[in-house]
Amino acid sequence: MLRYLYADELARHPRLRKSTFSDRADQFHSRLGWDVSVNQDGLEFDAYDAMNPLYVIWQKPDGLHGGSMRFLPTTGETMVNDHFSDLTDGVHIASPFIWECTRFCLARDAAPNVSAALMLGGLEVGLGQHLSHAVGVFDARMVRIYRLLGWPPTILGTKGAGREATSVGLWSFAPELRAPLLRKSGLSEAISRHWYARAFGLREPLAATA
Repeated sequence: MLRYLYADELARHPRLRKSTFSDRADQFHSRLGWDVSVNQDGLEFDAYDAMNPLYVIWQKPDGLHGGSMRFLPTTGETMVNDHFSDLTDGVHIASPFIWECTRFCLARDAAPNVSAALMLGGLEVGLGQHLSHAVGVFDARMVRIYRLLGWPPTILGTKGAGREATSVGLWSFAPELRAPLLRKSGLSEAISRHWYARAFGLREPLAATA
């Protein structure tokens, strides 16, 4: 199922928290060889995890992490503005209607639908928080994934080539994206909205929209 948890809430779910950051270490450090910090417990954290971000997490039936990504408002510190402004021609992206999404991570044993489920969760965040866009940094391997999921970003800038390429992109939030992501994730609109509403203490919609 999809969980929406701020960092201070995630701390109350120790097994889910540990497996989330362990899988991040496995993906970004062990598999991709990124220069990231892994602590003595084998967990990957960075400075932005200390800023109480919102995590969208696919939690497996056994209660462990299956996939996740991280959101921060661009009105505060973000990876894009702090480290990748060369890809935006020096433009500082800051708006209450744009949040940064980073650390898209899948567990080694993630089911085929988890990528789509995470993107669906991201869409629920955008629509639920009345955002216009998400901005994010991604590497070349993600371009094909976003295209297959039917929600590719508008690329603002790229450095490097081939597998070494790194880009900054913008995703536009729109209600019509929900239906294809629901199909690809194998989830119903009712359950997706239920998970989001439960996380934020909202009254659920009386009926699903077409």
